[in-house]
Amino acid sequence: MWRNWARDQQCVPAAIERPGSLDDLRAVVARVAESGREVRAGASGHSFTDIACTDGVMVRLDRMNRVLEVDRAAGLAKVEGGIVIRDLSEALAREGLALENLGDIDVQTVAGAISTATHGTGERFPGISAQVEAIELVTADGSVVECSRRADSDLWRAARVGLGSLGVIASLTFRVVPAFTIRRHDHAAPLAETLERIDELAAANDHFEFYVFPHTRTALCRESRHVDEPPQPRGRVPEYVLEGLLENNALELLCRIGRRSPRRIPAINRFISRTLASGSVKTDASHRVFSTRRLVRFTEMEYAVPREHGPEALMRVLEVIDRRGYAVPFPIEYRVVAGDDAYLSTAHERATVYIAVHMYRGMPWEPYFRAVEAIMNDYEGRPHWGKRHFQSAATLAPRYPEWDRFQAARVRLDPEGRFQNEYTQRVLGPVGASVPA
Repeated sequence: MWRNWARDQQCVPAAIERPGSLDDLRAVVARVAESGREVRAGASGHSFTDIACTDGVMVRLDRMNRVLEVDRAAGLAKVEGGIVIRDLSEALAREGLALENLGDIDVQTVAGAISTATHGTGERFPGISAQVEAIELVTADGSVVECSRRADSDLWRAARVGLGSLGVIASLTFRVVPAFTIRRHDHAAPLAETLERIDELAAANDHFEFYVFPHTRTALCRESRHVDEPPQPRGRVPEYVLEGLLENNALELLCRIGRRSPRRIPAINRFISRTLASGSVKTDASHRVFSTRRLVRFTEMEYAVPREHGPEALMRVLEVIDRRGYAVPFPIEYRVVAGDDAYLSTAHERATVYIAVHMYRGMPWEPYFRAVEAIMNDYEGRPHWGKRHFQSAATLAPRYPEWDRFQAARVRLDPEGRFQNEYTQRVLGPVGASVPA
C-alpha cells in the first residue's frame, strides 16, 4: 500500500517500479503500457489529492536522483526527475549556485514539485516550474521526447505543469543563479495595516508572505531580502527552539488540545499569535531560509486568485470561519507571486496571491474547505493541483486560457490515456474528450 505524507490518500498499485536509469525507465514504461495498465509517477507524497494514486503501476524515481550536469557559464543545471529539492539545493550550493525561488517544503522531488505548480513567494519571482529551461519526458511507448524554451516550446509550456499526464519526467534542466544570502525578519503586525500596505511590503522585499490564525486579526509577517554578506546560520540550540519546539512540537500539542476541545481553539490561536509576536531574524543561504520543517501533519487547500482580489478574499475567509463557527487551529497563508506562462500554472499570465487553508489531522475539513472554495470561485480562483479541491474539468477549463493547447499536448503524447487515473480524468477529463461549456 502506498500512502501520502498526510496519510489521507492511499492506494494499492499492481506494482511499484523503481528504475535506476533512463534506459530502465524507458523499458518499464513501455512494458507497462503494452500490458494495457495505467502508469503513474509517484513522487514524495506531499500532495494532498489522489494525483499519484493508481491501481496500475506506480513508477517511483527514488533511484533517479542525480545531478547530471552543471554549466556555470550558461547558468544551467541538468538533474534527474527524482532528486529531492533539499539535495539539489545542497549540491548547487557546493558549486556556488542556487535556484532563485523555492517553496517552504524541500523534501519534494523536483518532478513532483513542478508537475503540481509548486511555488514560493515574491512579486518578482514566479513558481519553480518557471525556472525549468528543458525537460525530458518518457512517453507511453517508451520513447524520449525533449522540449525546451527554444525547441518545441509549445510542449515545454505544457510539460512544465503536466500533472503527470504527459509522461514520466526523466530529467529537467533548471536555470540557476549565483548562490545568495537571505535575511528574513519574522514579526507580527495588525492584519488591517498589513493588508493596507500589502503592495508596499511586496515591493520592498524580495520575498514577502504572512500568516494569520483564524479567530485573530494579527499578521505574522515574513519579510525576506537578499543581502550581500555571508550566511550566518543560527546555532543548533536557537534553531531547535524556534523551528523544533515552537513551530512543531508546541503546535502539535496545541492542535491536539484543540481537536479534543474545539471551543478552546480561538483562545489557543490568540495565545500562539502573542507568543510569535516577538519575532526573529534568520540570515542564511537562500535554500535554508526558504525551507521550513513540517512535522505536524495536516491536510490543505490552496487557491490562486488575481493579486488585486487577495485582501478581500482573505477577509471573507476569516469572516466565514467566525460566522459559521468553524474550529480551525491552523494558520492561513498569504503569498504574493509573479505570473508565468506554463499552460496549467495556477499563476498563468497573471500576478497572483495564493491563499492556503489547512486542517489538523483527524479534524473535519470538508465543510470549511467547501466554504473557502465558494469564496475563491467568485475570483476565478485556480486550485493548487496538489492540494484538496472540489473542481472538475468543466469548472476548471474556463479559468485557463490555454486549456485546449494543453489538451492537444495530451493527445499528442498519450493518445491511449496510459497516464490517466481517477484524478486526471476528474480535473482534466479523459484524453481527447471535449469539456462541456
